Amino acid sequence: MKIAVISDGAWATAIALLLVKNKHDIHLWGPFPEYIEEMKISRKNTRYLKGHALPDEINLTHSIDEAIIGAELVVLASPTQYARKCLQDISKIGLTTNQIVVNVSKGIEIDSLKRISQMCHEVLGKINYVVLSGPSHAEEVVKGVPTAVVAASENSDMSQKVQNTFMNPVFRVYTTEDVTGVELGGALKNVYAIAAGISDGIGLGDNTKAALITRGIAEMARLGVALGGQQETFSGLSGVGDMIVTCASSHSRNRFVGEQMGKGLNLESIKEKMGFVVAEGVETTKSAHALSKKWSIDTPIINEVYSDLYDGKDPRQGLTDLMTRKAKTEFE
Repeated sequence: MKIAVISDGAWATAIALLLVKNKHDIHLWGPFPEYIEEMKISRKNTRYLKGHALPDEINLTHSIDEAIIGAELVVLASPTQYARKCLQDISKIGLTTNQIVVNVSKGIEIDSLKRISQMCHEVLGKINYVVLSGPSHAEEVVKGVPTAVVAASENSDMSQKVQNTFMNPVFRVYTTEDVTGVELGGALKNVYAIAAGISDGIGLGDNTKAALITRGIAEMARLGVALGGQQETFSGLSGVGDMIVTCASSHSRNRFVGEQMGKGLNLESIKEKMGFVVAEGVETTKSAHALSKKWSIDTPIINEVYSDLYDGKDPRQGLTDLMTRKAKTEFE
């Protein structure tokens, strides 16, 4: 089938390479015409995903009309804070009742505090929507490293279609109906990855990181359930699974941000160091912090990461404050 991939970032490119191996007709859209032309000539994405050739079967385009018209699946892969602009461009074209929007981004819009599904329905109206999430670094997916993710939709026929489209011997897809939980798990784990990176940057040990991950899972589920997600989802691929890989992997951009903070760099210096690369957790921390306050949910790790990022708090003091809070039972 024809599939449009909206974005030319690392994950979008990995998705395009995965789907073209599954024999689909892939149209990869990028926002910058000059860079798309550069990619057409080099057949490489040197800015976001180095070391992997783009086969001629992947059609590169700056025309969102060309990408979307006639596509059975429209894969949204732009960073969350740019998603609304992409959706507005798509709305000018219009989607047919047969087209399926597949979101693979992981974040929460800052101004509205909305998830991607909420933005999609707000901008595009009633659409066929599926979110695909889980522990899936682009750098490993393109190498064929065995990976498992989950596709969530309120319509099981839609999630099964996405499951069948993406699955192959090294990329396994499960299904669920819990769109809210899957989206929140994918977004919130990035905040905890920053916390884990801070621990690494300071030079603390495995005990500390294990505690952060475990308490982060509990905190993520507490906030996620309050916002409408299902408890069991946060124990699955988009919750615990994505938390483990993002907090532990050298590929994790969010862990990298935290690590640099732990070494004493400020956020602006870290952003300069990362260049074009986006760490979704930096902005999601604002959204998660605002949501926890709005719904009066206790989120001490999110609060400390927010203070470290935006209030100039010393990360070492943040960890001390986490450790010296009032004693509780484990499941409070």
